[in-house]
Amino acid sequence: MRLTKHHGLGNDFLICLMHEEPNEVSALARRLCDRRTGIGADGLIVGLPGVDGADLVMVLHNADGSYAEMSGNGIRCLAQAHAMDNKTGAASFQIDTGGGRRQVEIDGDGPEAQITVGMGLVGPGPGVRDEITNDLSHSMSATADLGNPHLVVVVDDCSTVDLLDLGNRYEALYPDGINIEVISIEGGQADTLDMVVWERGVGVSQACGTGAAAAAVRAHQWNLVKDEVRVQMPGGSVRVLVEEEPILIGPAMYVGAIEVSV
Repeated sequence: MRLTKHHGLGNDFLICLMHEEPNEVSALARRLCDRRTGIGADGLIVGLPGVDGADLVMVLHNADGSYAEMSGNGIRCLAQAHAMDNKTGAASFQIDTGGGRRQVEIDGDGPEAQITVGMGLVGPGPGVRDEITNDLSHSMSATADLGNPHLVVVVDDCSTVDLLDLGNRYEALYPDGINIEVISIEGGQADTLDMVVWERGVGVSQACGTGAAAAAVRAHQWNLVKDEVRVQMPGGSVRVLVEEEPILIGPAMYVGAIEVSV
């Protein structure tokens, strides 16, 4: 099996372009994504031939083998892998995900590409649990759904949060797990926000594309940020255009290719 490795702001993925999904893909994801005994990544993405007008189907499993409906960084990495495989350079793709079809525009044919993703409608999410509301006291919080579930929490300084503790405790309150974005913003109607992220099935992560969109949309609804927001994460920053269907703009970086036995 031939894999390529890519990352979006340090959120890294193994990409496999195939005609059909491999057997026991969940176990395969756990084995290949292990950072000590495997190649190492936050997730394994299988890119399958598209149907009904789509160019690709994205099937994503997190490092722990769990299925994920959507990833804003992962879909950018998949688009780059597909463009490199087909030598298309700049291109436009329709990619089906577990969260719905997404429009992806790629600019650049080198090891680094700038990629724009239409993120779809933002749903309400599973709701903030009472235990979280009580724990946070006066802090604002809300959930969101971008094909995968998110909890967005506002604090004074996200860099001081013990994310390992908070992430474990809060995610355990949701039977299906949840991605958690802890954000801080200086002043009102800002054009940037700072964010740290706990990713379902991964843990503390360098970046999260769907999380950036969720955070920007909820912060905009709270009147904290403008219509265009730069979301700054430990791995780097992306831009989010807050619209009815938000748009995510950020890089994908090709790391290398490897052949593995399955």
